[in-house]
Amino acid sequence: MKLYFKYFNIHMKSDLQYKVSFICSFISNFLVFFGYYFTIVCLFDKFSNIGGFTLYEVLLAFGVMQFGFTFCEIFFRGVDHFDELICRGDFDRLLLRPVGIIHQIMCEEIDLSKLARLIQAIIIIIIAVIHLGIALDISKIIILLLMLISAVILYLCIFIIAAAYCFYTIKGLEARNVLLYGSREAAQYPIGVFGKKIIFFFTFVLPFGLVNYYPLLYLVGRSNNKLFMICPLIAVVYIIPSLLIFYHGMKKYKSVGS
Repeated sequence: MKLYFKYFNIHMKSDLQYKVSFICSFISNFLVFFGYYFTIVCLFDKFSNIGGFTLYEVLLAFGVMQFGFTFCEIFFRGVDHFDELICRGDFDRLLLRPVGIIHQIMCEEIDLSKLARLIQAIIIIIIAVIHLGIALDISKIIILLLMLISAVILYLCIFIIAAAYCFYTIKGLEARNVLLYGSREAAQYPIGVFGKKIIFFFTFVLPFGLVNYYPLLYLVGRSNNKLFMICPLIAVVYIIPSLLIFYHGMKKYKSVGS
């Protein structure tokens, strides 16, 4: 962690060298995220519910997933842009250092301008919790925190799998975008609004449902199943196959020889 914080300090100083550019990027990220929120609000202006879920239930699920995705975009941006390391031949440099590969990739790039989105996600979660009238006792606070932490870990795992894909195709942007951004767009709604096959996919293949759907049902009182409380912890196990896929992909890597 000490190494990461050193890199974080370097990236922060670099971003703040161009203050006007940073402020413009911050504002643009704020407006882009507001567009997502505005779309959902407009949708509920025409419909009282979607699949039985109210506006603020959807906003809570939306806020949790956007928090996880944006956190990874800010602090683990290097994993998202891993294909650039391969194309430039810089991955060879990482292999020569006596530090974990994943750790180094995380340190490669940090995008602080997206803090605007992270702040908005937190605000939306707070607004949703207040309007849903959730009594935040210790257990429900822990569940909410687990939802946020597991959302970050799950998206980091997906970033790692997308990075592993680069060992086979170098870029493969469209396939990676479907995995990263397509899953984000679908997972920002409670998966209960979809059909059984989609629910199965987002429970057992890409377990977003374990992060923002089953715990949500317990939080808002739609279910008393105690198992739903620990679903976010089950989702964390996804990090094992993601790392296995990445290190298997590394075996396919061929050095540029520079």
